[in-house]
Amino acid sequence: MSSGATVRAWRPRMDGVVEVLHAHFPSHAYPSHTHDAWTVLIVDEGAVRYDLDRHEHGLAQAQVSLLPPHVPHDGRSVLPGGFRKRVLYLAPDRLGEGLIGAAVDQPEYVDPLLRHRIHQLHGVLLDGQEDLEAQSRLTLIEERLKQHLRRQVVAPADRSDAGVAAQLRDLLDAHVPDGITLDDAAKVVPAHPAHLVRAFSREYGMPPHRYLTGRRVDLARRYLLDGRPAAEVATLAGFYDQSHLTRHFRKLLGVTPASFARS
Repeated sequence: MSSGATVRAWRPRMDGVVEVLHAHFPSHAYPSHTHDAWTVLIVDEGAVRYDLDRHEHGLAQAQVSLLPPHVPHDGRSVLPGGFRKRVLYLAPDRLGEGLIGAAVDQPEYVDPLLRHRIHQLHGVLLDGQEDLEAQSRLTLIEERLKQHLRRQVVAPADRSDAGVAAQLRDLLDAHVPDGITLDDAAKVVPAHPAHLVRAFSREYGMPPHRYLTGRRVDLARRYLLDGRPAAEVATLAGFYDQSHLTRHFRKLLGVTPASFARS
């Protein structure tokens, strides 16, 4: 690794994302190589030039790059100060092998909404505690990427679906402590995961993950009022640990669980 380079890589606890990479390369240049996953790349500092299938491309901070699996590419900084990037590696079946050719033809997109969603997902994955939020954000990202690959980028249909929203709410209510994955919910309802997120958000004014967090905080309040200690309450209510509970409890109620219990 080049001098001064910093890399953080991990495998998140969610289906579809095989690796997350955050890196700063002051001078490193990638030789030609391939991945067995879809590479979703954003640049936060500097700019990158790369060859994909022997055709030169460039990536600036306003763009999103999608490199397909099994296709050779390299990478190097355009500017002398190097570059800082964040990468999601998606499992090959998340977008499908049938769209590899389209990605080779056009691997960069100027799409502020898509880039913002990718930025948000990186924040959630860095935290590592919000499973349903990560799943919800990923499904909207994948939907948008497929639209770009098919050259059919459209705004989501402005229509309500109260029945789907109500069914998802019932599922969330039935799985407050243990939770439910978006893919599993889509099998029960049934509906596409992206449609689940949109239908619920339109009907109830918040995304599914925020609703579930609110229900977990409600459950935690009851346990606290029963005199249970906060560390035990966090587990019983579906939070990862006491600090996870405290963060959401304070965000919603303005006080810590301990303060609430003393009141």
